[in-house]
Amino acid sequence: MKQRLSCYGAAVINDVLDLDGLAQAEHVRRGDVSAVELVEASIARIETLNPALNAVIHPLFDKAIAQVTNEEIGPGAFHGVPFVVKDAVCHTAGDPFHCGMRVLKEFGYKAREDTELARRFRAAGFVFVGKTNTPELALSATTEPLAYGATHNPWQREHSPGGSSGGSAAAVASRMVAAGHANDMGGSIRLPAAFCGLVGLKPTRGRSTLAPNFGEYWGPLTHEHVVSRSVRDSAAILDAIAGPAIGDPYSAPAPSEPFLEALRREPGSLRIGLVQQSGSSETHPDCLRALHTAAVCLEEMGHRVAPLSLAALDEVVLGPWIPAGLARDLDRWSEVIGRPIGPDDVEPFSWLMAEAGRGLDGAQFVEQTEIAFDWNRRFCNEWEPFADVLLLPTSPVPPPRLGTLAPNVALPELAQELARLTSLTSAFDLTGQPAISLPLDWNAAGLPIGVQLAAPVGREDRLFQLAARLEEAHPWADRRPSI
Repeated sequence: MKQRLSCYGAAVINDVLDLDGLAQAEHVRRGDVSAVELVEASIARIETLNPALNAVIHPLFDKAIAQVTNEEIGPGAFHGVPFVVKDAVCHTAGDPFHCGMRVLKEFGYKAREDTELARRFRAAGFVFVGKTNTPELALSATTEPLAYGATHNPWQREHSPGGSSGGSAAAVASRMVAAGHANDMGGSIRLPAAFCGLVGLKPTRGRSTLAPNFGEYWGPLTHEHVVSRSVRDSAAILDAIAGPAIGDPYSAPAPSEPFLEALRREPGSLRIGLVQQSGSSETHPDCLRALHTAAVCLEEMGHRVAPLSLAALDEVVLGPWIPAGLARDLDRWSEVIGRPIGPDDVEPFSWLMAEAGRGLDGAQFVEQTEIAFDWNRRFCNEWEPFADVLLLPTSPVPPPRLGTLAPNVALPELAQELARLTSLTSAFDLTGQPAISLPLDWNAAGLPIGVQLAAPVGREDRLFQLAARLEEAHPWADRRPSI
């Protein structure tokens, strides 16, 4: 009898693990499952699936079990829910922090403290079960670092899960966890969400914090949040982590109500500008089909969808911050390991970008900053007076095969392909406008296709409202990858 009850209980716990994070937390609160059982089930699933996916590179199993056994769990909305943290920017006390770098892996570096974002995730009730794979220095739109090898897409293992948050996206899509930390400097939340069939919101700049290490990282481009399986999880997690820390250089407009409450409200009839491509890259028919599906659905809801031409989107200017930031990254890590990091320590593209950053003098840095923010204003003025929301593909192509953007690809080809993949996402990292990718279609090969919505600064509520209605009209919760 005991064994039969145990087997039945395991089945129930695995069913709970398949739910979104808010539903998992509700089962824990009701006592249907314990936090210990839920974390153990997540660990078991990671142990089963990770050898085929390589999503979790730093297991934190013993710490997670000790935390839930000792009831050292935050009281928030996700009390007892397993969670993964991307191995870049956000770090956790006492755990490996390598940013996809071989040199830090060999050094065995561990973070000394939690970032403020990690503390907020913990306060929300999340239990960290592992750190996830990322390309070196979060620099790529795929996740294939030389340090830890490629992460595979759970829908088709020979395809990329995207980057730079590909490890977290693969973990969430394969249902190891309901949500995972991610960050976005040029599309690194939204592209993995699109490629793995997930919800991926890049919030308004300054919605959360980079404290205590940074006021900004790679200039104003870095935005922190999660990838998740449901719209409501994304909203509730943003409620949990939002707000500036002391000394932050940016802060987002305060929402009038919690985002989770806002998504339940009807958005009213909105003007939606339809953008099919940037001039630098033709959009694949699979991505256009998903875009058309979303446009028709939104029109049926009473919104006014009309084509909108954005000339500025064809000339996105990302400023001096990525190369200058990479140069500083290598100098900072050189100080940590006690010796200069050279070209043999990092991947060729990382070194190329860092050298470009070292070639900038102060006047050039300021000049390129001025050019970038001039473009920012032109782009915003080109669409905000004429549309309440933009509708556009997340990626111009379906998930590429692994190897297309691998570190050993010739640098000119690699740079061109990275520019193409981020041609519809990177603009919103510079403007700071919120943008969300939704999994509204799958192609004939069984690969997810993401569709993107963008709104003016501070209007995540509008995106969540539209996203929730699209989720109801075209539900994706029951879709599961073959893995």
